[in-house]
Amino acid sequence: MKQRIAHLALVVDDYDDAIKFYTEKLNFTLIEDTILSETKRWVRVAPPGSADCGLLLAKAANNEQRSRVGNQTGGRVFLFLYTDDFWRDYTKMVANGIKFIRTPTEEEYGTVAVFEDLYGNLWDFIETKV
Repeated sequence: MKQRIAHLALVVDDYDDAIKFYTEKLNFTLIEDTILSETKRWVRVAPPGSADCGLLLAKAANNEQRSRVGNQTGGRVFLFLYTDDFWRDYTKMVANGIKFIRTPTEEEYGTVAVFEDLYGNLWDFIETKV
């Protein structure tokens, strides 16, 4: 048996704002933006070089879902973005206005910092040691 995680749904307030943030601020690629109905789209983004797993941007459809925007994990780090060059990408992210809430540190597993996306979801940004 072979299985894999293909997408992670990220609840957002607005499709276009989320697309703009991920493609312009984080340099993700817009993989797909398909209109399914007047209120629903199938929107996928992924980091550059990503071959498998990406984000499915899912617009909140009701009050329960809206209450989770930016806090899908109760304030814990939610997503982990790996890079092959921490300082190259960190510098670009800061220049693009990404808000880092924990400054870079050297850990035994690599260099890591924590940033938040446009809604306040927390991300670990990591370059692992070889």
